This record gives sequence, C-alpha cells and structure tokens, in this order.
Amino acid sequence: MENILAKKILDLKKQKNAIILAHYYQTLDIQLLADHVGDSFELSKRAKNAEESLIVFCGVKFMAESAKLLSPHKKVLLPDPQAGCPMADMVNPGIVKQLRKQHPKAAVMCYVNSSAETKAECDVCCTSSNAVTIAKKIDSDEIIFVPDKNLGAYVEGFVPEKRFIFMEGWCPIHRDITKKETLDKMAEFPKAKLALHPECEPEVVALADFVGSTSQILSYCQENESGEFIIGTEYGVAERLRHFRPDKKYHMLSPTLVCPNMKKTTLENIYGCLENENGEYVVELPDDIIAKANLPLEKMLQMGQ
Repeated sequence: MENILAKKILDLKKQKNAIILAHYYQTLDIQLLADHVGDSFELSKRAKNAEESLIVFCGVKFMAESAKLLSPHKKVLLPDPQAGCPMADMVNPGIVKQLRKQHPKAAVMCYVNSSAETKAECDVCCTSSNAVTIAKKIDSDEIIFVPDKNLGAYVEGFVPEKRFIFMEGWCPIHRDITKKETLDKMAEFPKAKLALHPECEPEVVALADFVGSTSQILSYCQENESGEFIIGTEYGVAERLRHFRPDKKYHMLSPTLVCPNMKKTTLENIYGCLENENGEYVVELPDDIIAKANLPLEKMLQMGQ
C-alpha cells in the first residue's frame, strides 16, 4: 500500500513541477521519497536554488517558513500544518526587542529554529552547522543569541573573544538527556563512539567524541573508522545510518530522542497537500515580514560557508 501511495506522490509531483524536501528527522520512508534530504542549512540552500515552482517541505513550520522567505515567489506546502517546534515558540519579536534595548551594542544572532516574525527582528540567522563560523564573522564584540542557550554556550566556547547574551530557550528532545544516562550508555557500549548534537546540555556535550549538526553527525559516523556509535540526536538519523551503512552498529543514546512534530509528516498528508495544493497546507507570510526576515537568512547563506 505504501509503495502504491509513494508512486502516486511521485507521479503527482512530476505533473505539478514540485520538489520534495525532507529533514533528516523525518521517517525513513519519507527520506527515501524526497528529492533532497538535509539539515536546516542544506535545505535552506536547496529551497533557494530550486528550479521547481512548488516546494513540499517535509519538516516543521519554521523550516517551511524559511523556504518561503528564501523563495517568496514560489508556493511552499507543509504536509501537516500542526507540525511546530517548541523551541521556536519560546522566542518572539518582543523578547528580541527587549534584549536589544538592554544590550544596544550587541548584534542579534538567531538560530533558524524560530518564526519568521522573530527572524525579522534579528541581524543574522544560523544553524547548528554554521553557528561558530558566523559568530566569528559578526562585526560586534557582543552577541545576543536566541533562542537555544545550549547551542549558544557551545558556540561561545569557540569564540571566547566575544561576549554572549543568552535567553532561556531549549530543545525538549535534546535537553532531556542526562549526564548519568549518557555515562550509563557509554558503559554499556564501551567501544562505541559518542556523537551528539550541541542542543544537548553542556555536561553531556563534554562527554562526546564528536559534536555537530545532524548532517555532520551523519558524515562522522559514515567516515569514522569505528564500527559502533552511540547517537545523541533524533531517531531519524540512526534510522538513516542503519539503512545506508548497515555494516556498522548504532545505539540510541536515549529512547526519548524522537521528535513528535517531525513525525507528523506521513505519505498520506504529503499526497493530500500535493493533491489539494491550497488552504491550510500553504505557507503564507505578510510581505513586510518576508522583506525583513529574508535579510538575516540571506546573511546566513553568505556568512555560513
């Protein structure tokens, strides 16, 4: 049944001149169906450079919004309009404005995990893969970093010459991993390399053999000579590794590393949004927000290389 539905999606995609983009946290069937799979930075570039007039974004709302901001003349569809991000909901334009008022000389660096309205109040965006590079290039001695404090603290460690101001934002999935849980898992699999995401707590990050973005973790596990890994990020990454590199072993650091919002996308609602191509599936943003929020995203693409 799934194969039949996947074929229908591919036929409809071709008919409508659409491109399907999927994040690595999507289920494997959707990753295998997509034209391009990537982390936030890779997908931002793919959306901007896509020749197709219709983008189906298999991810969460802030990602689909970013695709719309970078390609405002294209139609962007989000298969499940309720696929949000708790971290993105923790920050809003009012918080950014207040932080600017308190620290008038600071530049505002905004994690891409944020709404279009929040991005519109910031100077530059970043993803976990390019945050350190961008922070080093910012022409300011002070950086307000929103919303994820853990990623900000990780970046701060590589840019000690600058002063960072954080807000109390976090990813519920990554932050819940404890030091004890990590040590227990390392003891259980002593030969395994620990690869995790910088959204984890600093005391957990300090234990890792490798820390990086989703895409960087995938590359590390595939290229490292070790044959066994503990994966400290969302389950979709381990699922992809097991499919493409079954010669190695992968253990999830925690059974809680499953993002319920990322799993809201299904083959059924991908087909539904492509078939209907209207209503709540369509990502709409006001023109003034597009104009303002596009700038920090474009800066990210320029500075993050």
